[in-house]
Amino acid sequence: MVDIPKEVEVEVKGSTVVVKGKRGKVEKSFNGIGLKIERRGDAIEVDGGNGGKMLAGTVESHLKNMFQGVSEGYSRRLQIIHSHFPMSVEVKGKEVLIKNFIGEKKPRTADIVGDTKVEVKGTDVFVSGPDKEAVGQTCANIYQATKIKQKDSRVFQDGVYPVE
Repeated sequence: MVDIPKEVEVEVKGSTVVVKGKRGKVEKSFNGIGLKIERRGDAIEVDGGNGGKMLAGTVESHLKNMFQGVSEGYSRRLQIIHSHFPMSVEVKGKEVLIKNFIGEKKPRTADIVGDTKVEVKGTDVFVSGPDKEAVGQTCANIYQATKIKQKDSRVFQDGVYPVE
């Protein structure tokens, strides 16, 4: 049983849960795991049946993360570090462009997942949004786009690294 905060609206359609709040909307489908999700007043009950308690606990944790995301939001900070070539990072639509990374002519790109917002201020990249998984995946995409291969990582430490 997960209590629904007062400032959050919840809609349960079968195994799909839609949560709305002041920071946005998060929709998550829990298909194929054999759980029954029902709204009971000001709470959501997740029934796992026989032996589904661990899955039910996992779904309850996802629901709590969704409630926190639409009411408070999630944010992460990454830092741009370059020593060899001055690189620039900019947001264009649903992509982050990393230009002049270790002197490359073609810019590297990283996808922005879901309703996540990305801001670049100086050497800091701020990633925020209502969905914890989308914020984390966007940060991972940016980090992976600047991963250096086939060079000594002790010498070439350029990249965009998570700080907070």
